[in-house]
Amino acid sequence: MRLRSALSLALLLGCANPAAAQEAGADDLAAIAPEIDALFARHQGEQHVPGMVYGVVKDGRLAYVKSIGVQSLADRRPVTPDSLFRIASMTKAFTALAILKLRDDGKLRLDDPAEQHVPEMREWTYPTADSPRIRVRDLLHHVGGFVTDDPWGDRQQILPQADFTRMIAAGVPFSRVPQSQFEYSNFGYALLGRIVANASGMRYADYIGQTILTPLGMTSSGFDVARAPKARTAVGYRWENERWSVEPEMADGAFNAMGGLQVSANDYAKWVAFLLAAWPARDDPDTGPVRRATVREMAQGLNFASVANRMGASGAPACKQAAAYGMGWRVAQDCDLGLTMAHGGGYPGYGSYIVLLPERGVGVFAMANRTYAAPSAPAWDAAVAMEKGGLAEPRAVPVTAAVADAYAAARAAYAKGDLGPLDGKLAMNFLLDRSADNWKAEFARLKAAVGNCPTDEPLAPIGAMSTAFRLNCERGKLDGILLLAPTTPATIQALRLRIVPPEAQ
Repeated sequence: MRLRSALSLALLLGCANPAAAQEAGADDLAAIAPEIDALFARHQGEQHVPGMVYGVVKDGRLAYVKSIGVQSLADRRPVTPDSLFRIASMTKAFTALAILKLRDDGKLRLDDPAEQHVPEMREWTYPTADSPRIRVRDLLHHVGGFVTDDPWGDRQQILPQADFTRMIAAGVPFSRVPQSQFEYSNFGYALLGRIVANASGMRYADYIGQTILTPLGMTSSGFDVARAPKARTAVGYRWENERWSVEPEMADGAFNAMGGLQVSANDYAKWVAFLLAAWPARDDPDTGPVRRATVREMAQGLNFASVANRMGASGAPACKQAAAYGMGWRVAQDCDLGLTMAHGGGYPGYGSYIVLLPERGVGVFAMANRTYAAPSAPAWDAAVAMEKGGLAEPRAVPVTAAVADAYAAARAAYAKGDLGPLDGKLAMNFLLDRSADNWKAEFARLKAAVGNCPTDEPLAPIGAMSTAFRLNCERGKLDGILLLAPTTPATIQALRLRIVPPEAQ
């Protein structure tokens, strides 16, 4: 593979300008809190939301939380960070992690046929003779071939388990051949809940409680809403005919794995902090209820990627996102925010949203007590405001010894005007791609334009085997990319230098 793709990636991410990567505003969330508050207040008013709570998790803690409006219109109880909201489809991330935990424990494999764990699926009639059997993995990524079912699926929350068993045994009409295209399915995640129960030998809700909620200290969270403290429960409303009406409280049932969890902001922040703590990969002991590597696996989107605008006012002028569905998360690469993981929750009486910036250690979430009033736009706009304010900087990628050594030799080669300092450090392809004489001429051309380069900016590694860099020269600047080969010892497979245009310096 040529360096062109690596260079393009570096330029896209801003890595070709290490100096810019070092610039950041003061880490003062209070400075942009009024902007964040205004975003959510606008959403509350425009969407007729009785009450909501929103929070920012940063550096492993709930750095900012605010509640507005009321839990109940009847008694005007105000929302607090301990108020309890149904988070609807944000439950899917808990279900996905439960499946991965069972995989880690040897109770299932992601490539197992789903019918191996749900016997009632074995007699299903598939849409074509060559249709593949649905795997556990397919259900995680919404490629089981089921029809999108948000309106119907939301009302199945209360379905008794015995009725769900009969529903599965009766078969399902397919929307498309499994594994052929993404199509969001609550039914598919309900099947995952059944798989969690059958593989673990306990009720789905009990497994989530014992494996995730209790270890994280989420003591107020759970699925049995009938037993939740009424004084802290945010009553769910719908806005219809210019007035609010109470939505029926839906008991815990067979579709709880797709959207039944109830949490408080204080509790949910513990979940967000736990997820964010999986980044970056490191040698520290794994102390969480699920391995860090397993959490990071949830960010692996399947192949059916799409091009989308970022939600919110900030998305219209921004470059497009490359988005796919991971495991319980919508995963996207964003030109401003880098890797993002997001999910909404729409439910009778409730709307919720979460945005994670895992490479930056930041999460923004919100919960509201109005049907389908997911605060997606203010959550995204708040994340962008943090990035613009220097409060969501990417975590620094360490400079490895191999990269530092190769970079020092490359700088020496430029200073000398030939490849002598790189003797013994070049991969076998380097001089085949460009001769030593050609490199000497290139160094001379660059020096004629910008002169010697006595200083440099801090390196901006792209990974453990590559880096972007900037040299400060007598009459301008040089940007460069250094890429090592997969050899032992590491050698240089490519070096690129370009003069920075005056307007970009």
